[in-house]
Amino acid sequence: MLLTNNRGKLFGLITSLCILLLCIGLSIILGYTDTGVQTAIEAFQQFDGSNEHIIIQQVRLPRALIAAVIGSSLAIAGALMQALMKNPLASPDIIGINAGASFFIVVALMVFSVNSLQAYTWIAFAGAAFASCIVYVFSSSGTGLTPMKLTLAGAAIAALFSSLTQGLLVMDESALDQALFWLAGSVQGRDLDILFTVYPYLIGATVLAFIISPKINVLTMGEDVARGLGLRTGVVNLTMTFCFVLLAGGSVAVAGPIGFIGIIIPHIVRTLVGNDFRWILPYCGVLGGILLLLADIGARYVIMPEEVPVGVMTAFIGTPFFIYIARKGVHSA
Repeated sequence: MLLTNNRGKLFGLITSLCILLLCIGLSIILGYTDTGVQTAIEAFQQFDGSNEHIIIQQVRLPRALIAAVIGSSLAIAGALMQALMKNPLASPDIIGINAGASFFIVVALMVFSVNSLQAYTWIAFAGAAFASCIVYVFSSSGTGLTPMKLTLAGAAIAALFSSLTQGLLVMDESALDQALFWLAGSVQGRDLDILFTVYPYLIGATVLAFIISPKINVLTMGEDVARGLGLRTGVVNLTMTFCFVLLAGGSVAVAGPIGFIGIIIPHIVRTLVGNDFRWILPYCGVLGGILLLLADIGARYVIMPEEVPVGVMTAFIGTPFFIYIARKGVHSA
């Protein structure tokens, strides 16, 4: 269903925001511990130190907010990556962001015995940024940055870091036990301090992406046409790269390598609003948060009382969608 006018798109965006707020509310009240709307309200208005109130305030609320922010960031990053690479299957895996972050985490565990989630945040962010810089240097050499070179360089660096990570984990089973949950991707057990560490980067990259969205529209018409219209394509490409590195790198730093959000949501959004990035990016931000929240809620019930890492849930949802896109041969906007 394609929304063809701005009034319809605005109404759809407002409706999606309402659904996002509803999902945040559901994330706060649903889970193994039995709570309801009244209990949630009392936890904030009349906190009494009970187990239910503590769980709502200190566990579920941070978890819900983190899922919303990370899902939003991953979806926007995916839209930017697909536009830049002209590849409908582009994701943080493609350019090695996940692999670089994972490798740095494993090195920190094995070499420096780091076991703090707060420390993991900065280490993963550094690994994601490092991998992205290597990919950018390799892909921009010679004739300059092109979508094909960026994709190939990213795939090579991702394979390299993944191989190194697996090799290190095979050598140390204790590190495997400690790293496995993070490597699966999860918003469980994270507190707001971890989110606040990277939140300025996520907000800054999101705002910058919204600002350049009209230029992205011009760029998607083709490099030659964009240059003919006076667009500095190199600057726009570099800005897009900078934005999705911050968004994807910050997300991986907080929640681990959660896949498929950045693939699924941009395709759904283009079905709804077309190819105008002034609408694609806001819709991706809202729908990405909704999808990750719903996946996280579902993860609590699959093998209750245990929980499935949300990265497993998004893979379960996203794999059929990925295969569908690959078989259909959908072209990026």
